[in-house]
Amino acid sequence: MTEGTRFGRIWSRVTGGAQAQRIADLERAVRKLGEGQRDQATALQSRIAAVGERVAQQPTAKDLQELLQAVRALGTQIDRSIDDQLAHGGAVERQRLDERRLLKRLDQIAAGTGPLLIGPWTGEVGFELLYWIPFVEWVRARWSLDPARQVVLSRGGVHSWYGTSAADYIDAFSLFTPEEFRLATEQDKRKQRRVAAFDRRVVERATARLGITDVDLVHPGLMYRMFMPFWRDEAGFARVEQFTRPRRLEPPAEALPAGLPADYVAVRFYFSQCFPDTPANREFVRSVMASLVERGPVVVLNPGVRVDDHADYLLTSSDRVYSIAEGLAPERNLAVQSAVIGGARAFVGTYGGYSYLAPLYGVPALAFYSDRTFKLHHLHAAQRVFERLGSATVMPIDTAHAPIVQLALATLTAAS
Repeated sequence: MTEGTRFGRIWSRVTGGAQAQRIADLERAVRKLGEGQRDQATALQSRIAAVGERVAQQPTAKDLQELLQAVRALGTQIDRSIDDQLAHGGAVERQRLDERRLLKRLDQIAAGTGPLLIGPWTGEVGFELLYWIPFVEWVRARWSLDPARQVVLSRGGVHSWYGTSAADYIDAFSLFTPEEFRLATEQDKRKQRRVAAFDRRVVERATARLGITDVDLVHPGLMYRMFMPFWRDEAGFARVEQFTRPRRLEPPAEALPAGLPADYVAVRFYFSQCFPDTPANREFVRSVMASLVERGPVVVLNPGVRVDDHADYLLTSSDRVYSIAEGLAPERNLAVQSAVIGGARAFVGTYGGYSYLAPLYGVPALAFYSDRTFKLHHLHAAQRVFERLGSATVMPIDTAHAPIVQLALATLTAAS
């Protein structure tokens, strides 16, 4: 009988089978300890053998309780031994160590029974769609989280993105003004690698609204830590695939502004690092809009509220250009934009998160940039996800390739 089988049977006998797989995994890890930890591994295996002999003697209830404590102590010692070994290894070993710690934390969260807050998400639309929500879906499935425990914290009315109801969702724009939100998230640099000061304020106000004080938190920092090796070129896309469950989205049932056409192209141009506010880019947007309007109605998604460092390009009016900005509440702005994108023939705009949202609704997207400041990691990841889901995709185009833009627009906006 191998040591791994022996330890698994010991644990099953003492606990009635609970957590047997986890202990088996730990024992396998003991056998894989490097040469530098061989003596410690041998000592641990000797202790496992000793416990096994005690179990074989048909112990009393008191003996079983002592054995249970001994096995738990062994598990803790094995954990520490493995962590110590991984901490002194290379990049791969450090990734495994961080992964183990994150999974332990999620184990603890899943073991709770009280309210569970998911978020708050205060960052970019693209990261939320491409990484955070699929990570949340993986956590939900991996630990079979009780839906009754979960409350999602985000902004803009995006509960439909998470597959939850409005009753199980709290919007940051119902807790803070858009200006407060923008200033706070700019200070925190919008990358939620840790529970920052503004995150704590969001959680405090959300729990006050819920009338609770003791909650568990699935924070975006867990996702950032898990995927950092991929973004740093220390791991391949397989790491993202392992810890995500992407899915197609359903357009939210939102009341849209009156008078929108039945057939249209959705447009969202804004200035960013990859599409800066320059005379050339302004002229480019003007020419694209002119081409689109020649071919049919256009619904502009500029919501009339600024919540981040992206400034919208203000489009000129036309009898074929429709706006959703009038009377649009901040806590509904992303929900309404989602509904408009979901019903569009195509999406055209700045390369970024909105160009990822369209394919998740099965809507093809043309996304423009003039400075390739973005990491190709994200574009490649998005295209892999869209291919896996069998949905439409995003076509990024450098504005320097203007001669092919008209052909692309004609193809994208042609009636199906």
